[in-house]
Amino acid sequence: MRHEPLFLEPSFKDRIWGGTKLREAFGYDIPSETTGECWGISAHPHGPSKVKNGPLKGKTLNQVWEQHPELFGSYADGEFPLLTKIIDAKTDLSVQVHPDDEYARKKENQPYGKTECWYIIDCEEGAEIIYGHNAQSPENFRAMVDEGEWDKLLRRVKVKPGDFFYVPSGTIHAIGGGIMILETQQSSDITYRVYDYDRKGSDGKPRELHIDPSIEVTQYPHRDPELNYRIHQDSQAVFKELVSEKYFAVQHWDIRGFAKVSKAQPFLLASVISGDGSMNVDGKTYQIKKGDHLIVPAGIDVFELDGNVEIIVSHPSVALDQ
Repeated sequence: MRHEPLFLEPSFKDRIWGGTKLREAFGYDIPSETTGECWGISAHPHGPSKVKNGPLKGKTLNQVWEQHPELFGSYADGEFPLLTKIIDAKTDLSVQVHPDDEYARKKENQPYGKTECWYIIDCEEGAEIIYGHNAQSPENFRAMVDEGEWDKLLRRVKVKPGDFFYVPSGTIHAIGGGIMILETQQSSDITYRVYDYDRKGSDGKPRELHIDPSIEVTQYPHRDPELNYRIHQDSQAVFKELVSEKYFAVQHWDIRGFAKVSKAQPFLLASVISGDGSMNVDGKTYQIKKGDHLIVPAGIDVFELDGNVEIIVSHPSVALDQ
C-alpha cells in the first residue's frame, strides 16, 4: 500500500449548547442548528471518522487501526488512543470533570479516562472558561455544591484566540459561550456533570448531574499545570510545542510559505484551523485547507508543506500498554 496521508470525514454531535459556527467558519455540512461538536479524528465507537481518499476510502478509522497496524508503527496495539474535536460553544457547557484511567477501568469498564487540552480558535470579546475550583477538600467541595455557592467554588478565566489550556483528568472545567476550540483528548467519552445552570433537556427535565463521582475524581486543591512552550522557527514557519505530557504531545504549526518536515513519531494527527496550502509526499501533492483533518501515517518520514496555513498537530506520547 502506498504511503499517503489519510484524510478523514468528521462526525458531528448535536448539543444543547451548540450552534452553527462549524458551518459558518469551516463549511461543514452540519446536521442541525445546534451542532456543538465535530469529531474530526476519531476511532471512538460513539462517532468514528471515515477515510475519504485512497485505497482505504470508506473505512472507519477504527477499522483501519485494527486492519492496518503497519500504518501506526509501535503504537498499533489496544485501542486508538486519541480523539480530536472542534467544539462550537454557542452557550455555556456544563461544569464537568473527567476520571483518570484507573477510575475509568474500575468504575466504567472503559480503557481510558480523559485528559484533554484546548486551543482557542476564536471567541467573543470577554469570553470566559471555568478552569479549576477553590475547594480545599472533598468535604469543602460538597458543602459549596450543597449550598449552591457556584461563584465561590468555580474559577473563571478570560480567554482570547490563540490561548491554550491543558486539562488533566480531575480538573473541574467548562467551555464558556461564544468560544470555539480545537480539543485534543484521550479517546474517551466519560463525563461527570457537576452543574448545568438548571437547564432542561429535550424531555423537559433537568439534565442528570453526577455529584458523587465528580467529587471522587476531582483534584484537591486545584493546581494549574506548568507549561513550558518550546518554539522552533525558520524563515517561513513557526513550530510551537504547546504541551508534551503523559498521553499526548500537541503542537501549533504556522506555515507562511514553504516548510520541510521530518517526522520523528510513527504517526501524526493534523487538523487545519486556518488557511490553505499543499502537502507533498514522495512527489505527490495533496491540497489541504481549513477544516481538513488527516493522519500522517508510519512510512512517511519526510513531507513538505507549502502555503499559508495553521495546523494543530498531535501524537500519542506513550506506548498503549504502559
